[in-house]
Amino acid sequence: MTLFEVLPATLAKTTGGDDFPVRRVFCVGRNYAAHAREMGRDPDREPPFFFTKWAETVVPSGSTIAYPSATSDFHYEAELVVAMGQAGRDIPVEKALDHVYGYATGLDMTRRDLQLAARAQGRPWDTGKNVEQSSPLGLIHPVSEVGHLDKGAIRLTVNGEVKQDADLTELIWPVADVIAFLSTLYRIEPGDLIYTGTPAGVGAVVEGDVVTVTIEGLEPTEVTIGPKAAD
Repeated sequence: MTLFEVLPATLAKTTGGDDFPVRRVFCVGRNYAAHAREMGRDPDREPPFFFTKWAETVVPSGSTIAYPSATSDFHYEAELVVAMGQAGRDIPVEKALDHVYGYATGLDMTRRDLQLAARAQGRPWDTGKNVEQSSPLGLIHPVSEVGHLDKGAIRLTVNGEVKQDADLTELIWPVADVIAFLSTLYRIEPGDLIYTGTPAGVGAVVEGDVVTVTIEGLEPTEVTIGPKAAD
């Protein structure tokens, strides 16, 4: 058995049943004003900032995800996810959406206690954000099916109770702006996923909770929180 047989690519699913090979995961921090405030930050429209996750953090809707180690404050964050289909660098805003393959619902699950401790010390957020199974993803809808999403309800429920409720119009940096700015920092590649930020209302989950993300026009993402991760 070769190394590449041991380490398969991460494959997401589209609404047509095709595989979408995930290359990289980029996440936008504090892209809704109300969430920036609840995290103790100024919501003014500063340039967007990003953190990254491994591709293998992506798991499909319907998964049971383990409650991760080293935390007692595991949070949900509902997200609109952009799946990139064309490469580009220094992409103009007016051309940015041409590079999009499609859209999906998603979750950025976060060890909040570790994230806040790192932030307080001026350290990277990796241990809080780049966590196994922390990027659940719904089915990817091609642009040809749903068009480009710039409005519509985004909601998250835990065990049927609404916790996050906003609209995509509330994004501080819309999708085209995010892509254009990110492409000044990295060459965008097919297979990249961009998690575009979460609305206000983030909170903790416990074992057994069922977390559901819905965005108008897209298939939902739903996961169940399982027991603590085993070695």
